[in-house]
Amino acid sequence: MTIACLFGTFDPPHRGHLHIARRVLAVPGIDRVWLVVTPRNPFKLGRTLSPDGDRMAMVRLAVAGQEGVEASDAELALPPPNYTVDSLAHFRARWPEHRFALVIGSDNLAGFHRWKDPEGILAHHRVLVYPRPGADPHHAVPDLAGRPGITLLEGPVMDVSSTRIRALVRAGGDPGDLLPPAVAEYIGRNGLYRD
Repeated sequence: MTIACLFGTFDPPHRGHLHIARRVLAVPGIDRVWLVVTPRNPFKLGRTLSPDGDRMAMVRLAVAGQEGVEASDAELALPPPNYTVDSLAHFRARWPEHRFALVIGSDNLAGFHRWKDPEGILAHHRVLVYPRPGADPHHAVPDLAGRPGITLLEGPVMDVSSTRIRALVRAGGDPGDLLPPAVAEYIGRNGLYRD
């Protein structure tokens, strides 16, 4: 089985994440998509995160009923800092019967050379790149965009982010259809993002 891993803090998970997961499931050869909750993005060390338990609970709620899409806490047990190359190596060792692909946004492709051991990722994993606002992978990194093992996906560019949703909730706004209803209800019930 080939599992495509979309890593993120998912603080909170939103409809954009689910749309990307469904799009990735349509890629030939992809059998499952894992939304992998990460404890800390090494590029975002200064930001406060909601507790792991809340983020994991929200991802579980978000993927409920989404066939082929699963919540994964596999990275939460790994020692920090959490680098994608190390986590994927752990996944290969832990589940040798599966193959793992990596899902990233086109904004991450532009900075992929700054990741820890990007060549190590490309040596073992297919990389699926979904378009993000303001980051055209064809122009930003043409050498990477044309490499074997990197697949540029087509799809609508979605202008939704967890940062925007947190700010909206903090200001007393209603995130409306940006969130799955169960996630919105969880945020309200637990008073998340309200300082």
